[in-house]
Amino acid sequence: MVDVAAKAETRRVARASGTLRMRPATLKVILAGKSKKGDVLGVARVAAIQGAKRTSELIPLCHPLALTRVGTEFSTGRSSVTLTVTVETVGRTGVEMEALAAVSIGLLTVYDMCKAIDRAMVIEDVKLLEKSGGKSGHFIHPEA
Repeated sequence: MVDVAAKAETRRVARASGTLRMRPATLKVILAGKSKKGDVLGVARVAAIQGAKRTSELIPLCHPLALTRVGTEFSTGRSSVTLTVTVETVGRTGVEMEALAAVSIGLLTVYDMCKAIDRAMVIEDVKLLEKSGGKSGHFIHPEA
């Protein structure tokens, strides 16, 4: 792992998003709460938070961080679910990986809970939208 001991502790925030494309009928099942596995978006929200908290266990050489906030927001299109996650900490290294891991795990959970009705779902466009804090300053994705 990279030595971050000499870095100053600052407030660090990262926001990431991703989309799961599916058949419109699959989205109707999710929104109606008719999935055989239960509340798809509720479970995916918890999974995203857990994914952020356990990022250092999933990604080699990633520092374990004490997160101060993990916020999740779902939005839907005609045939898609988009998950946006905001992660915050006060520390010596950023939370970009935690935000990206949370989005990925959250969308994978939706996939897992709906794969019996739609195996053609596609996770796409997972990206860091914005990050702030630390020496490198503020980043905003050109498409954000």
